[in-house]
Amino acid sequence: MSPAWTSFVEQLPSQCEVCRRWGRGRLCSGCIARFAAPRPRCRQCALPLPGGAERCGECLRDAPPFEHAACVADYGFPWDRLIAEFKFHGAVELATVLARCVGEAARDMPAPSLLLPVPLAAGRLAERGYNQAWELARRIARRRDLPARADILLRPVDTAQQSELTRAERAANLRAAFVVDERRRPLLQGQRVALVDDVLTTGATARAAAQTLLSAGAAAVDVWVLARTP
Repeated sequence: MSPAWTSFVEQLPSQCEVCRRWGRGRLCSGCIARFAAPRPRCRQCALPLPGGAERCGECLRDAPPFEHAACVADYGFPWDRLIAEFKFHGAVELATVLARCVGEAARDMPAPSLLLPVPLAAGRLAERGYNQAWELARRIARRRDLPARADILLRPVDTAQQSELTRAERAANLRAAFVVDERRRPLLQGQRVALVDDVLTTGATARAAAQTLLSAGAAAVDVWVLARTP
């Protein structure tokens, strides 16, 4: 969809997915202000923190390989329902407003050179029909005038669903789950990468993906997501 067409579509009357009032866009400004109000968070993993603290105790004890994380809100109402509709029920039309929210949440993060989605394995992608992380990443990239690629970081192994596993099982499940396409490795050299996904839960997926990118030559990795599980 071209930027001009996207802009036109965004101006069409639509019902807010949360309050059901008519306006422009799938989420009204009132609901965004109410349910995505900024709050103090760990700058590295985006967990809620008391005001004035920069990093949480977990990041101080065992820092993840990514440098910063930005999120729109905690995983809960109404984001849990919106993400489920977007991710599992084909509501790709929500990507535009959700991507705008992620971009706003990340506006104070270091400027990346490249946006990459957390990839899906081929089987999961065929089953779902699209990668929700790529739908977000490419729209954020268009708004920020940044390059976005879905062919650099790959997921050749169709691992078990992370939502069904414990924290330790999630980490084990993702060992060697990600690879960088050797033909595109030069695109990563010395670059700051923003890794885009829908939810950051234990951080196991983001850790594994970020470590793969750093090992392939990226200078730094940040994580941008819609929601953070408290």
